[in-house]
Amino acid sequence: MAAMGLLTVDGSLGEGGGQILRSALALSLCLQQPFRIHHIRSARRRPGLMPQHLAAVRAATAVGRAQVEGAEPGSGELVFRPRVCRGGHYRFDIGSAGSTTLVVQTVLPALLTAAEPARLELIGGTHNPLAPPFEFLDRAFVPLINRMGPRVTLALERYGFYPVGGGRLTVEVTPTASLRPLNLIDAGSLVGMDAEALVSRLPLPIADRELALIGEAFDMPADALKARQVESPGPGNAVMLTIRREAVTEVFSGIGQRGKRAEQVAREVVAEARLEISHHGGPSH
Repeated sequence: MAAMGLLTVDGSLGEGGGQILRSALALSLCLQQPFRIHHIRSARRRPGLMPQHLAAVRAATAVGRAQVEGAEPGSGELVFRPRVCRGGHYRFDIGSAGSTTLVVQTVLPALLTAAEPARLELIGGTHNPLAPPFEFLDRAFVPLINRMGPRVTLALERYGFYPVGGGRLTVEVTPTASLRPLNLIDAGSLVGMDAEALVSRLPLPIADRELALIGEAFDMPADALKARQVESPGPGNAVMLTIRREAVTEVFSGIGQRGKRAEQVAREVVAEARLEISHHGGPSH
């Protein structure tokens, strides 16, 4: 470890947001490679580390028993030196509506081959703009990980919508000694589609309008469309379209926001799904 050089990562590369930081943390934990990242989120209106990014840093620091410098609000530079990744029970409270799922994706890769099982409890947002919702992890992401050897289970114990947050997500990880290869070249034939729209502290017809548009776009039967009123500390709306194929499941999501009509949320989901269908085949109504 001491002999390994300190890699430098330019945080302004690509879209210049928080994903390059989270990816660097995940790889650093897996490879036990220290790194320095500068120009963190330089392309954003408010550059530097925000609470949701600091939550990922704190989680990676705990899991990797790491030494860290620059983990402060607004910091544009960070030095991260992992020591050893360990399982155990971790509780991470983001302290805002920041995405719990993005924190999970930061630390989960290293825990898949750790020496002992892990349990993660995360408090924050579970359905956020610009982040995968819980359903994506549960239906699409984690099933593929489990095919590689470990055993990962998720539980959504409380919904958390932006901007209030307050959701609660738990993750149980039973690691494996080594990961099996995963072949995803062929997604396989279409097996089925369904859509689900959630509202919290908002009228249920919002969800009905979203599902009506999605159902018409793909000629889906009524029993494949489900509108639900859910409990959450704050108001919120999310719609998920799930496409199941023989080899993979894909989840396309939209998050309602103040001033954004339900039909617009649904149209964006339809547009993303149609783009995927144009590559792999399926209903194109």
